[in-house]
Amino acid sequence: MTDELLVVRAQLGERAAWAELVARWRVPVWTYVRRMLDAERADDVTQEIWLAVVRGLPGLRKPGRFAPWLFTIARRSVTDRLRGEYARERVEGVTSDEAMVEDPVQAMVDRAELVAALAGLPVLEREILVLFYLEDLSVEECAQICLVPPGTVKSRLNRARRMLREHLEKRGYQP
Repeated sequence: MTDELLVVRAQLGERAAWAELVARWRVPVWTYVRRMLDAERADDVTQEIWLAVVRGLPGLRKPGRFAPWLFTIARRSVTDRLRGEYARERVEGVTSDEAMVEDPVQAMVDRAELVAALAGLPVLEREILVLFYLEDLSVEECAQICLVPPGTVKSRLNRARRMLREHLEKRGYQP
């Protein structure tokens, strides 16, 4: 069954359609959020995303555009969380280096060079790489989610690839 049909059925109140929609998109949404935040924050933000989806689904006018709509909500939730944390750090006078607490489990995961390199990218470039390559969204869908023109998505992808390559080359990896 297509996402579009599931959305329409969920909008009509069919619980089984809603459950299937959540089952289908739960992992991709959490994975996107996890790549933007750490595991603990990803769980919290993912719950906020699904709550927003429950509230907003009845008003979704184009059920065929569910995936971009869902990732737009996810992006806004991640952005809101990061803004709130940055604002709190400023108020408390804590620098970003002091605010980062390394989770031992996360430290083991971050040993992979690619994950470390991806995490070292600026948020805008990391976001585009995650959406385009890891979530398999098109340039147009990325543009819609990030609220930028497709040309901006392409330039961010180019810049992100270059930055990722430079980071890996500094660590001794040859493409």
